[in-house]
Amino acid sequence: MNAVNALSPLAQTENIRGQFPGLANNWHYLDTAATAQKPQVVLDAMMRAGGVDYATVHRGVYARSANMTVAFEAARTRVARFMGAASADEIVFVRGATEGINLIAHSWGTANLKAGDRIMLSQLEHHSNIVPWQMVAEKVGAHIDVCPLTDDGQVDLDWLETHLTPAHKMIALAHVSNVLGSVLDAKRVANAAHMVGAKLLLDGCQASPRMRLDMAELGCDFYVMSGHKLYGPTGVGVLWAKAETLNAMPPYQGGGAMIDRVTFEKTTYAPAPSRFEAGTPMIIEVIGLHAAIDFIDSFGPEAIFAHESALAAQTRHALRAINAITLYGPEQSAGIVSFSMAGVHPHDIGTILDEENVAIRAGHHCAQPLMDHLGVPATARASFGIYNDEDDVLALVRGIERVKRIFG
Repeated sequence: MNAVNALSPLAQTENIRGQFPGLANNWHYLDTAATAQKPQVVLDAMMRAGGVDYATVHRGVYARSANMTVAFEAARTRVARFMGAASADEIVFVRGATEGINLIAHSWGTANLKAGDRIMLSQLEHHSNIVPWQMVAEKVGAHIDVCPLTDDGQVDLDWLETHLTPAHKMIALAHVSNVLGSVLDAKRVANAAHMVGAKLLLDGCQASPRMRLDMAELGCDFYVMSGHKLYGPTGVGVLWAKAETLNAMPPYQGGGAMIDRVTFEKTTYAPAPSRFEAGTPMIIEVIGLHAAIDFIDSFGPEAIFAHESALAAQTRHALRAINAITLYGPEQSAGIVSFSMAGVHPHDIGTILDEENVAIRAGHHCAQPLMDHLGVPATARASFGIYNDEDDVLALVRGIERVKRIFG
C-alpha cells in the first residue's frame, strides 16, 4: 500500500527509488530534511556541464562559452518560473540559503537597520536565520524579539500580530520548520508585516521541495532556498527579491562580474542580480539545479506534499503506540517527524538504527533555541522524500522496537 493515490506519479515508489543511485542496497534513507539524495538525471546533467559542455560564462567570446552562458541563464529563468517570480532578474544565485540570509542581513540589514529598530524571529528558527541577524543587530544597535510557539509547535501568529510595532523592520521566519515540519501561514505574516512597514524574509529550505511557490501569492519580500534539499547539488542556492529591492541594496562581496566600471578613484556596480554574484559562479551546480527542478516538477508539489505528509502521519501513528516515545510538533507536518525516547540519547537511537540500515538525523538540528524550548538537548528526526514509502516507515519502527529492547 502506498501513501498516495494509485494514479499519482508517486504511487510506484520503487520506480522512483531506481532513479537514485544513492539508495542502492535497500537503504532506508530518512534524512531528506538534511540533504536530499540526487536522481541520476541531475548527476548526468552535472557530468555533461563539467565535461563536454564545460566553459566559463558571461566572459568568453567563443561558441562553447556562449552556449554555456545561455544554459546558465536558462537555469535562472527556470528557477524564476519555479518560484513564481515576475522576472529572472529577481533571482540571485548564492551558495545556499545560509549565504542568502547572510547577504540580506549584511546588505539590506546594514543599509536599512539602525539603533532602536527591532527584528522579529521565532523560537523554531534554524541557526542560519538567527546568527546573521544577531551579528547585524549587534553592529547597528537593533533588538531581536522572539515569537513563541503554540502548544503543537506552530509559530504563534496571534502573539506575533499583537506584538508587532512600527519599530519592527524585519520579520525572518522559516516557511516550514526543519525540526517540527510545521507550516507557516506565510500570507498572514506578510499582511501583518506590511501593516507595520516591516519586510518579511522566508527561509524556504524545507518548503521549496514540497510546496508550490508563488512569490506574489506569498507576499514576502525575500525568499531563500538551497539546491541540495531540492534534489540538486550542494554549493548552490537561490535568493529571491523584487528587482527594485535588490537594486537598492549595496553589494555583499566585491570582485569580477559584479561591476559596471572599475577605476582606482571609483567603482560602479552592475544591476541586480549580477551585483550579488561576484567572481566565477557555480556553473555546474546551477545546471544541476535546473535539472533537479525539472525532475521534481514532473511529480507536482501537491502530490509530493501529500505523499510525504501521509508517511509522516503513519510514522507518528506507529511511534505513538510505543510508550517510551515522545513526539514533537503538529499532527499534520510537512514530511518531518521529531521524537525522543525516554532514557535513550538520540545519538544512540541513530546508531542502532544505522545497524538496521535506517538513516535518521540525531542532534539539535541547528536549532538549539528550539531544543531549549522543548526541554531536551537533542531529538531524533525522520524526514521523508519522494523516494520513501511505507517500507521505510516499517523499517524505522522495527529499529525503534530494537532500541527499546536493548535499553530495556
